[in-house]
Amino acid sequence: MTDVQAGRPPVTDWATDYDIFDETYITDPYGIWGELRARCPIAHTERWGGSWLPTSYADVTEIARDIENFPSGNGIAVVPPPDGAGPGSGGPILSAGVPPISADPPLHTWTRRLILPTMSPQRVDEYEVFTRSLCVQLVDGFLERGSGDAAAEYAQQIPVRVIGHILGVPDTMAPAFTEWVRDVLEFAHDAERRMRGITGILQYLTGALDERIATPTDDFISELLASEHDGQPIERPVVMGMCALLLIAGIDTTWSSIGSAMWHLATHPDDRRRLVAEPELMPTAIEELLRAYSPVTMARRLSHDIDFKGCPMKAGDRILMNFPAANRDPAAFPDADKVVLDRQVNRHVAFGAGIHRCAGSNLARMELRVAIEEWLRRIPEFDLDPSGEVTWAGGQVRGPRTIPVSF
Repeated sequence: MTDVQAGRPPVTDWATDYDIFDETYITDPYGIWGELRARCPIAHTERWGGSWLPTSYADVTEIARDIENFPSGNGIAVVPPPDGAGPGSGGPILSAGVPPISADPPLHTWTRRLILPTMSPQRVDEYEVFTRSLCVQLVDGFLERGSGDAAAEYAQQIPVRVIGHILGVPDTMAPAFTEWVRDVLEFAHDAERRMRGITGILQYLTGALDERIATPTDDFISELLASEHDGQPIERPVVMGMCALLLIAGIDTTWSSIGSAMWHLATHPDDRRRLVAEPELMPTAIEELLRAYSPVTMARRLSHDIDFKGCPMKAGDRILMNFPAANRDPAAFPDADKVVLDRQVNRHVAFGAGIHRCAGSNLARMELRVAIEEWLRRIPEFDLDPSGEVTWAGGQVRGPRTIPVSF
């Protein structure tokens, strides 16, 4: 039993008492989702403050697009925020939340517009040079050893440094940011640890904003400080929240996708060899790996009562937008539980749906693609190391945390 499960009774009925932090759910949720789709497509639990869990593609996408009934401004965390923290999970520390993802229009509209240029295909092409060089350096660090951890030594080292590069954060801060982001997303059930992560991120950004105000640079923080809305400078809490969003949404989520892809290639040699032999498959393979191993479950919190397909949802209830389950729904994807590298029709929602669809999807796709390309270029044959153990983390973001491999 893991620390998070200690003291909690085991789940006996996933339809009425699910627990997204249960070891079974974290390790292998696919069978649970299949059972729920057949028996109770929208499950409910009283654990972690109570919530609803849709599991079908149709229900998840309908909820995600319905911002009138299922707004983001009331909170996006899968468990209630720590005492003293507000809807945006930062409370008095992060009073504006983390827009645009935690905001509804009009705040969502103009803050998203400010982020999009930084995440445009043209800018992402520029970041690719840095990313590719980084991946080569990481592989060099363990190549001669003949073994390594594809998660801890590779996947988890990439997004934190890429986002740090965009924000102008020193590379030496990468370990600290990694821990803070894990505190916020992987340990959401631990109020003390979650607040430690929020506080660490915000204290750092407070100092960074002060430095950029005194001495502007060419990074994202300085760009936001120089931006305007309706002829006025962007308020400092909004700048803080938008920078925090890049860290929180752009690190753990992407390294989970990269890690899951590495785990798949280590455990499915036919797919690995096909991708090496047919590099032209990379575009569809990336989309398929994103679909099959979507890491993120977002939340919405109701502001009023609503009956959704027979479920009596009440004001204050949280609805977990289970994008990973939606992407495994056989009603939407033939052979949904099978990875098909050349799948042609793939309307996955790994990046969400509706107006809150991930603004950083171009960046995440590039990081995933480059990470796979550079690994396979140097290490085309590798397998799980039987002397090690693969471990997974879950909750709001699910992905492997250790993948010992040998080659």
